Amino acid sequence: MEKKQSNPKEWLNQMVGEPYYLTHFLAFFSYFIVRSSASLALSPHITQLLFYREIQAILAFFMLIAYKMVREETWEAFVADTLFFGKILLVALTLIVDYHLTLWYIVVFSVIYVLTQQPSYQELGTASKLTPLQLEALLTEGNPSRFWLGMLVLQMKTEIALVEFRASFSSGCRRASRCFPELSITYSNKNLSFGIVDLGLFPNAAEKFGISPGGSMGQLPTYILFENATEVTRFPEFNFEARPAPPITKRLLSRHFELDRHLLEYVNGK
Repeated sequence: MEKKQSNPKEWLNQMVGEPYYLTHFLAFFSYFIVRSSASLALSPHITQLLFYREIQAILAFFMLIAYKMVREETWEAFVADTLFFGKILLVALTLIVDYHLTLWYIVVFSVIYVLTQQPSYQELGTASKLTPLQLEALLTEGNPSRFWLGMLVLQMKTEIALVEFRASFSSGCRRASRCFPELSITYSNKNLSFGIVDLGLFPNAAEKFGISPGGSMGQLPTYILFENATEVTRFPEFNFEARPAPPITKRLLSRHFELDRHLLEYVNGK
């Protein structure tokens, strides 16, 4: 996994400035306060059992983190999974203390889920944010030998064309928000350009480009490759059986759209 949050000061500022990270930090930190207070009221047997379970939880947590560090390709996906596992383990530990405490943490995490949202990767790389009119103009008036690969960002129930079609409310889009900009830095050239369309801002674009905003269809984010104003291929493909699409990774997108081949053709002057 490539971690871009390598600057500790930048990471700390994000944790304090983003409600999503700050509320999770406060929720997890509150357990230590509750734990120290509860140890005075719990029986020695329960205290010892809780201590053993905490050690097991910590070991399991670090094993899961190590596994995700190897498997996950983006920082956003790694953080989301780490917090998810942490919440499960914390709720399991509170069951030993008191079930009322368990219900309290379930309510707290539910409120955090409703009121906050994990921030997406903000950099664009060499990709450009496009309106539907800009995208249509590029497809009809641009250089006919130029490819446009995009992803649509859906924030509301909308559909649009890509370049990249995504939405900020979609967890899949947030988890994969780093992939597209980094791919654009690697593969962008005079023959292959990258663009991003936000379906939350332009909901009518989804229908125009045949993108299903429904989460059950696994259509967010959607990537479409155009050549000479014609769609060549997309990911995910239309799936009428509603099978979920695999997690978005740079490797998957590069292979599906044959980005290495396009880059070699440009280098070789084809």
